[in-house]
Amino acid sequence: MALSLEEFIHTLDLRTLPRVLEIQSGIYFEGLFKIVADKTPYLTMEEITRTTHIGSSRLGHPCFYHQKDIKVENLIVKQGEQIMLNSVEEIDGEILVNCGVVRNHQNHSFTLPLSQEGEFYECEDEHIYTLKEIVEWKIPKNRTRTVKLTDFSNKWDLKNPFPKGFYGALILKPVYEIQGVMKFRKDIVRILPSLDVEVKDITDSYDANWFLQLLSIQDLSEMTDKEFPIVAEVIEAPQGNQLPRSILQPGKTIVIHKKYQASRILASEIRSNFPKRHFLIPTSYKGKFKRRPREFPTAYDLEIAKSEKEHLHVVATKAFHSPHDELSSVSVGDQFLVHHSQTTEILCEGIKKVVNVLACKKILKKSYEAALLPLYMEGGFVEVIHDKKQYQISELCAQFHLPFNVKVSVRDLSIAEDILAATPGLQLEEAITDSYLLISDFANPKECWEIPVGRFNMTVQSVSNLSQDTPSFLVRTLIEEITEEQYYMMRRYESSFLHPPPRPPKHPSVEETKLTLLKLAGKRTVGLPKSPKVRL
Repeated sequence: MALSLEEFIHTLDLRTLPRVLEIQSGIYFEGLFKIVADKTPYLTMEEITRTTHIGSSRLGHPCFYHQKDIKVENLIVKQGEQIMLNSVEEIDGEILVNCGVVRNHQNHSFTLPLSQEGEFYECEDEHIYTLKEIVEWKIPKNRTRTVKLTDFSNKWDLKNPFPKGFYGALILKPVYEIQGVMKFRKDIVRILPSLDVEVKDITDSYDANWFLQLLSIQDLSEMTDKEFPIVAEVIEAPQGNQLPRSILQPGKTIVIHKKYQASRILASEIRSNFPKRHFLIPTSYKGKFKRRPREFPTAYDLEIAKSEKEHLHVVATKAFHSPHDELSSVSVGDQFLVHHSQTTEILCEGIKKVVNVLACKKILKKSYEAALLPLYMEGGFVEVIHDKKQYQISELCAQFHLPFNVKVSVRDLSIAEDILAATPGLQLEEAITDSYLLISDFANPKECWEIPVGRFNMTVQSVSNLSQDTPSFLVRTLIEEITEEQYYMMRRYESSFLHPPPRPPKHPSVEETKLTLLKLAGKRTVGLPKSPKVRL
């Protein structure tokens, strides 16, 4: 019978040790949260810098506002105006905080001394964060942090520890664990702060070189290019990594050749229900793809998706009745070839308006008819695929606009298991650039593997530097399946989103709409053959 770990410890007979345990179940929650601004003010800039995390990371720029105007240099920071704290530095012997305010899309920089007094309050933060990010950057020292769970987690295949439909506030108070190494030992010791011992800091009077000098994967990524390549021994290996087991295991000696930026294609499985699988596909992927039909919710999406390579052919899945004679109406099943965007004049309540439209050709039985679709049109279209060609992923990215729908037609034979081949379809969403380390087995330095810096936990001990790197090596890249949380982390940092242009300022009246629909119905009946008479 399975027990909680706490129950097992209480019932354990120490005379029966050692015991072998198997983990039966557990909660590993990876939700996304919004933080609630702290209502307790900070009274000096020194208090802010002492208790909050300020750094070069995108997470290290907290924002505050002040209850009164602050006069600084040639600028007056107004009451309630958002102040971003960018960094802390020493200038002429004085510690100053580099700050900035944004006005009319322009940044104005200034500095504040640590002695600056007043009531500083946290600004509201609309970003979403993981628990790890909140603990590392968003919980001030000696304070708690109130957060709210976002609704993204409903779409994830996770064990949710909260009641169904819970979107209340949570108060987070982290319990920290100390990771350290003991003299003459290589394993990492984990110590809870509640351990009943007394300690004394003797760093200044002790030679730390007697201990292992451990490096995390983040430490390695922050090294300069000149420090590579290095020989290292793996102390802690990542769990469940996709690399061959023989390369990354404790005690293994590896070569870390260099760090660099590499391109990946972010892709998601095409399926109507959640959870969807998400992948990072290297541009060196050798499998081949066939195109799959895309769906477009608006005419503006057609404008984005059209290409010079071919005319985009679509079928309407939703009707649209135009209130203006100058624009075309659409019925379910109508087919169009998309050409180009342009502007045209329409008459709206007696006033001429210029709107953006998409020039198309409507496909009739034996001919074509010119059609103008307003870009603001909310309809529905499905692509008709005539292209039977098989493409490499690099060809797709070069010839078509992302997002783009495909299916693997020929799997990559250079890898043992092509996880993309089993998917019913993929949407290639965007090209991204990420940080990687290039590593190899010390015994076989010519065969190298890429490991992602941001999604890989590994601890190594530097053994030595290589005087000369291997002149040429074979780089093996992996298709990386990422979690739903990691996917949202990547998507949330898109710099901008494209939106359809607005509708004309005024809608036509109800009477005008009725007249337009009657005209449209009349036009559709003209020229139609009459029903044949049936003889009994």
